[in-house]
Amino acid sequence: MMINRRQIALGFAGLAAAPALAQAGFAPRAAIAPLDARPGRLMRISVCLRPFRAAGPRIAAERLAGRLVIHHYGHGGSGWSLGWGSAAAAVPLALQAGAKAVAVVGAGAIGLTTAITAQRMGLAVTIYAQDRFPDVRSARATGTWTPHSRIAMDGAVDAGFAARWEAMARRSWAVHQAYLGRAGTPVAFMDRYMLSDAPPQRRPKDAVPLPGGGTDTFVNYEERIADISPRSETLGPGAHPFAVAHARRGSMMTFNVAQLAATLEQEFLAAGGRFVPITLASPADFARIPERVIFNCTGYGARALMRDDSIIPVRGQIGWLPPQPELTYGLYYRDINMVPRPDGIVVQDVGASEAVGFNDADEAPDPAAAAAAVAVIAGLYRA
Repeated sequence: MMINRRQIALGFAGLAAAPALAQAGFAPRAAIAPLDARPGRLMRISVCLRPFRAAGPRIAAERLAGRLVIHHYGHGGSGWSLGWGSAAAAVPLALQAGAKAVAVVGAGAIGLTTAITAQRMGLAVTIYAQDRFPDVRSARATGTWTPHSRIAMDGAVDAGFAARWEAMARRSWAVHQAYLGRAGTPVAFMDRYMLSDAPPQRRPKDAVPLPGGGTDTFVNYEERIADISPRSETLGPGAHPFAVAHARRGSMMTFNVAQLAATLEQEFLAAGGRFVPITLASPADFARIPERVIFNCTGYGARALMRDDSIIPVRGQIGWLPPQPELTYGLYYRDINMVPRPDGIVVQDVGASEAVGFNDADEAPDPAAAAAAVAVIAGLYRA
C-alpha cells in the first residue's frame, strides 16, 4: 500500500473544504515537533514491488491439481487498504462451493484478511505460507489508507469495476475502524500537512508506457467515496510553522503495519487457525495441500507461481529514520511523503510521474535517492 503522487496531489485540490474553512487560517491543533533529519540518521532502506494488474485484482475460481483454487491477488498499492472489502467478494466463492474448511496460501495483507473473513463466515482455515511477517512484502508498505493506489488502468477495466471497487473500499474503511483504539494502536488517524511552493492544482493523469506498447492511465475513483473521506482545510499564513507559500491540513488513516499484522495473526490463531510452512513452485503443488478449496493470496509471488504476466511490478522505495514518539503528523512536499510510525519514520519519494517505478522489478536499495528524499524534508525545518 505505498502511496502515489497523484493521490496526494489531489489532497490539495480534490478535497475542497467549505469556503469558510478555506479562508479561516486555522491554528495548529498542537505544537508541531520537528523531524530529526540530521545526516547519517537513515537506519534502513526497504524496497517493495507492488503486484499491479491493469484489469484490477484477480478474484476468480478455477480447477487446478484436483482443487478449487480461488485466486485473490493483484491489488497494486492498495493491499492493506482494500483487503477486507476484497476478501468479502472472494470468500463467498468458497461458500458457494459448499466448503467447510479452506486453505489460504500467503500470509501477507491479503492472506490474513482473507483468512479472518473466511473464519467470520464460518469456515475452518489453515494458512500455508513460505514466509510470515516481517518477511512478506506487505511488511514493506507505507502504512496509509490508499484504496486507489495503482489499483487498475482505465483502458483495461470492465464496465462494473468502478462499482466493485467502491464496494470494496467502503467495506474496508468500515472494518479498519473496528481496529481503532486497540492495544498497540494498529490503526489510527493523524494530521497530514500537504505543502507546496505554488498554488495546488489538479494535475492531469499521467500516460504510463505499457510493457507491450502503447500507454494507459491509472483509474481514480476518489470522488465515489468522497462522503467518507475526512475533508482537508486550507491553512492561512502563521497557522503552521513551515516555510512554504501554500499549506493544507487533512486527516489520514494510518496503519502501524507491524502491530496490525501481529493483531491479525493473533485474531486468526485465537479463532482456531493454523500456520503451516510450505513452498510452492508451480500450480501442480496445490495438490500437496489437503483442503479441497484453496485461496491463492500470493500477491507478487503469483507472477512466478502462476506464470501470470498480467502482474506488473511497480517499484517503491522507503527510507527509514529512527522513531520519534513526539512526531504526530505526516506531510507531503515536492513529491516526498513523510509518515511517522512507531517502528520508524517513513520518508518516501513517490515520484513526479505515475510512471515512476512502473514495470521496474529491481529490489536493490538506492541509498543516494533515499538520502536525497530525506534532505528535501529536512529543508522544511531548516527554513
